[in-house]
Amino acid sequence: MPANYTEIEKRLWEAADELRANSKLKPSEYSVPVLGLIFLLYADYKFALVEQELAASGSSRRRTVGKDNYQAKGALFLPETARFDYLLKLPEAEDIGGAINAAMKAIADENDELGGALPRNYNSLEKSILRELLKILNRIPRADITEDAFGEIYQYFLGNFAQKEGQKGASFLPQFPWWRCIIGYEVRVISDAMSALWLNSYPQERDQAR
Repeated sequence: MPANYTEIEKRLWEAADELRANSKLKPSEYSVPVLGLIFLLYADYKFALVEQELAASGSSRRRTVGKDNYQAKGALFLPETARFDYLLKLPEAEDIGGAINAAMKAIADENDELGGALPRNYNSLEKSILRELLKILNRIPRADITEDAFGEIYQYFLGNFAQKEGQKGASFLPQFPWWRCIIGYEVRVISDAMSALWLNSYPQERDQAR
């Protein structure tokens, strides 16, 4: 993927925002689920990289590979039901919102540092919107992308949500502190930022998850 991600960011945002505009959702209702899915896609991307690395090193032949092996290499451990492609390929009849909520819970359960930080409010969106969002984000060329690209895409979406809310970036960031979660930070920082966002935006869902 080229170092300049502007065109890809633009196409992704336009598709995602058009989807929102055709619904009754406000930007504030849409931003948390979308940013959560971008984070999930990044976590899946990182998991796949480490999975390939472990396979190439012969680790899987010498012993059982578990979550400690992934976490030691800087990846969150993802159960199969939390993988992005698993969610993408679920049958139309499946409860996709419930499946994404379960995926977020499974990731938090397998990675203690995250605690209850990941959003689990996906049943608040219509099934058709969630499925289309997964398809839109699947356009990110994971085979050619870099970790920095996810940070660029994430910040681009964050900035556009801020504009939709009529706020400048500086005033928007305290409400949406995920802006530096994805690239180059420890899981503890990710957890703190996501917890703060979920606490401010979805207190009812947070309390139910406890």
